[in-house]
Amino acid sequence: MTEKDIYAGLTQLGGATALPASPEEAVLERVPNPQADTAYCVRFAAPEFTSLCPITGQPDFAHLVIDYVPGEWLVESKSLKLYLGSFRNHGAFHEDCTVSIGRRLVELLAPAWLRIGGYWYPRGGIPIDVFWQTGAAPGGVWIPEQGVAPYRGRG
Repeated sequence: MTEKDIYAGLTQLGGATALPASPEEAVLERVPNPQADTAYCVRFAAPEFTSLCPITGQPDFAHLVIDYVPGEWLVESKSLKLYLGSFRNHGAFHEDCTVSIGRRLVELLAPAWLRIGGYWYPRGGIPIDVFWQTGAAPGGVWIPEQGVAPYRGRG
């Protein structure tokens, strides 16, 4: 498989692309995994993720960490960035945002394994951290800790 074949069909990479208005409108794209015969972990960190409180409309902020062991597919990173950015005007609770992102990636990629950690900054004085994964991590793959410290406030 050539590099040109891997990138054939992508619609967002290599040009200006507007931020989608909502997660439902966002187009997540995938490319064939050229190392599909090797088990390895891919990590995406989004330390400035934002969404809106569905009740007050106030912004919520999180540090997201997505780890996955790919199968036949990799997520195209620009489409992932645009998808995550589409949550900026989306009203949903922390739990819904975090789990929805994980499920959408699993639906697209059919990975061997995926986990997402949503480390949310306090709302009403209480940080809410949300963790979801598809099952036990595969053996023989180095999967580091996510490395995000619990929120400690000023103290």
